Amino acid sequence: MKVQCLNSSSVKTRNLIKKTFAELINEKKQLNKVTVTELVKRANLTRSTFYTHYDNIYEVAQDYQLQTIEILCSENLKLYSKQDIKKYFENIIQCLKENEETYKMLLSADETLLFLEQLKKIATQKIYETLKNICTDKYLELNVSFLMNGILVEIIKYFRNESEYSLDELLDNMKKWFEKLF
Repeated sequence: MKVQCLNSSSVKTRNLIKKTFAELINEKKQLNKVTVTELVKRANLTRSTFYTHYDNIYEVAQDYQLQTIEILCSENLKLYSKQDIKKYFENIIQCLKENEETYKMLLSADETLLFLEQLKKIATQKIYETLKNICTDKYLELNVSFLMNGILVEIIKYFRNESEYSLDELLDNMKKWFEKLF
């Protein structure tokens, strides 16, 4: 990202760019169909303003990804127990709720599935590393993978309006599945 010092004006501009980008992704359904020209026109910005903040459209997508990854990898979210893992699930769902409309738009594009795979890998590793110190189950890694794959599928369905369950219901069930497996 180009702008290193984010004053309030820069933050507003970046948020406008990201919001407009998410709208275009929702309409186009593919990242490679979104252009800087369309984005700046819709956001009522100049191209130079866009390029002050980002090098290209893919950097805008990356900005969203990094924001979410920071939340999942935060040092404040060290996991030591099963209760910590349940709290981790709550943090994930809270992050999704706070950015619900944006994720609905972003997850309509197939390119974002790679991003979700990254998130799943990070969360799976974090949970597995915690549980291997607590559990002796020989199928621990398989069970963690099974759980996280199921969660990912349900989250994708939710954001693509293919699920009848709310994020709160998904969270409750995530905790129940976790309890049954571990």
